[in-house]
Amino acid sequence: MMGPLLTSYTHDGLTFDVRDEGPADGDVIVLLHGFPQTSTSWATVVPHLHAAGFRTVAPDQRGYSPGARPSGRHDYRLDQLVGDVVALIEATGHDAVHLVGHDWGGTVAWSTAASRPEVVRTLTAVSVPHPRAMVQTFRTVRQLRKSWYMVAFQLPWLPEHVLSGRYGESFLRASGMTAEQISRYRDEVVLTGALPHALGWYRAMLLPTPRGLGRRVSVPTTHVWSDGDTAIAREGAELTASYVEADYHLEVLEGVSHWIPEEAPEELAAEIIRRARSV
Repeated sequence: MMGPLLTSYTHDGLTFDVRDEGPADGDVIVLLHGFPQTSTSWATVVPHLHAAGFRTVAPDQRGYSPGARPSGRHDYRLDQLVGDVVALIEATGHDAVHLVGHDWGGTVAWSTAASRPEVVRTLTAVSVPHPRAMVQTFRTVRQLRKSWYMVAFQLPWLPEHVLSGRYGESFLRASGMTAEQISRYRDEVVLTGALPHALGWYRAMLLPTPRGLGRRVSVPTTHVWSDGDTAIAREGAELTASYVEADYHLEVLEGVSHWIPEEAPEELAAEIIRRARSV
């Protein structure tokens, strides 16, 4: 059943802002942003999806929406984040959607598809591999070197201080972010007070979560990875196939940084559309 276009939805006593756009009667694609970004990171992808007849629903996730910023790290456990997505899917008026996630949004998308496959028609995971494949890569020196910041983000208050200033901008610039993206990060994450809550996702990483979130995925899946990614090594992309028990495709974008939605929107949209039309 088609529901009205959303501007917000509620879950767990929190209110989430949503960008719900495109043909109201189109199949729904839910787009989950990563760190440290908001739903605006999909701005150059969604026109291609709308032109193909899809409705896009992109939330500002927990910690980013002003009305959804609990203070404790336990409030950012992966099962909580998955619960937010399931509630959003229900709010669209559709029983199941095409789910897309980039960076941390990719981890949430993988976990949603693994634990609640009945609400996910297809999955497109951008940059980040299946969570269990990611854990495997931590045994390699290459991924450990790339993931040093995950350890640094466990410290209290210091990451907020550093990431709010010039070093934070230099860190993002080195990862491939453009000046425009960094400006949006400053305006939408730092100046709105979202940064401490966004870091809560990292600080909840080591907390226990339900085992079902790490299951193999049983829905048709595409994983899009880029060889210029400074955060995610190729090993994770190659290991991911063993965690999908359905039609699976790995698409490698050459010469593209971690920020695929902004840097290669047309190519990413084509992969999302191809996957959505495969069912």
